[in-house]
Amino acid sequence: MNKVAYIECPTGIAGDMCLGALVDAGVPIDYIVEKLSSLGIAHEYELRAEPVKHNGQQATKVHVELLDHHHHHHHHEGHAHVHGRYLPEIEQMITSAKLPARVEEMSLAVFRKLADAEGAVHGISPDKVHFHEVGATDAIVDIVGTCLGLDWLGIEQLYCSAMPTGGGTVKAAHGIMPVPVPAVLKLWEIRGNVPVYSNNIEKELCTPTGVALATTLATKFGSPPPMTIQRVAKGAGTIQLPIPNILRLWLGETVHDQFPIPNSQFPIPNLETISVLETQIDDLSPQAIAYTFDALFNAGALDVFSQPIVMKKSRAGILLTVICYPEKLANCEAVLFQETTTLGIRRSTQQRAILQREFHQVQTPFGEVRVKVAYNQGALANVQPEYEDCAALAKQHQKSWREIHRLALQSWYNQTGL
Repeated sequence: MNKVAYIECPTGIAGDMCLGALVDAGVPIDYIVEKLSSLGIAHEYELRAEPVKHNGQQATKVHVELLDHHHHHHHHEGHAHVHGRYLPEIEQMITSAKLPARVEEMSLAVFRKLADAEGAVHGISPDKVHFHEVGATDAIVDIVGTCLGLDWLGIEQLYCSAMPTGGGTVKAAHGIMPVPVPAVLKLWEIRGNVPVYSNNIEKELCTPTGVALATTLATKFGSPPPMTIQRVAKGAGTIQLPIPNILRLWLGETVHDQFPIPNSQFPIPNLETISVLETQIDDLSPQAIAYTFDALFNAGALDVFSQPIVMKKSRAGILLTVICYPEKLANCEAVLFQETTTLGIRRSTQQRAILQREFHQVQTPFGEVRVKVAYNQGALANVQPEYEDCAALAKQHQKSWREIHRLALQSWYNQTGL
């Protein structure tokens, strides 16, 4: 079973609300403070948490109190402060901090998505975006702190409810802005398939920081996934609203393999969000394509494949397709531009249904081999020894790959008694 979390945000989402919910879920705030100190900005803020009540309901409110200036704004408030940083500085700060690998990866992905959105809004390169609001100290703490919390809890998949649009106006670094602010709209647009609605509350409900976290890290938006709920944690917003200004984080485990859904004719697939990159190439050596495959896998691609196509003027070419997780999109795209002659790359975000899978270690007469085992609704669906392990042993012992592969399969079936 996978550990999953569902963000329910009837009054919107902001970075401090996410962080508050994670602290409420049991993530030690001392752990977050300790890890954040490696960013080198601990002298700029003080982080604390306290229980608060909204409309009679208790939740955890996290405060990021800035020490160098005091016009700190957060959920449903203006964005008038101008302390900020550029994307390269933020990336350098994160990569130099020696954070857990998954935390670094998620944090970078969130800020890069913010940079894409802000750059698109202002018509500039993401690297040139000055993060007036989202790059300020408090938002860096919110984003990296939230990623630390999700990693500490071991959350493998994150889901999110539909988001309320809010309304009215808000004061920002570029003047008075309508709500939702342009960056939030652009983040919804870039991600795609994010359901939004009006709850008739004329306030800023969804901030760029909160929406960037959700659109980058959530697998799917909408209804909760099939899950067993083990805990519901609550993170408080700043202002009082007609309904409790609380983000609820449902924590639990997936259930679709162990507990079929009643009255369901078809099994519920395990869905995950992926990015797909495509480009056509007709003027590159096949050896360069082979090298590009290796470089893409090293950059984090899940799969890479090519198809022969006929292009304009009847030129023979290939369609090169890359599948990766959204947080690896920028890395894979950079490889395509660096290693191929392409002038443009198409991006799309899709969902794929995957079987539950796990790795077993088996012993053969020539050494250990990892075996990937897949299940469909709890029933064995596929067993495959890992290619690289078989290839390494075949070379080491001067045996055929097929022989090592056969021995690994035989060993697995003998070990499991199937």
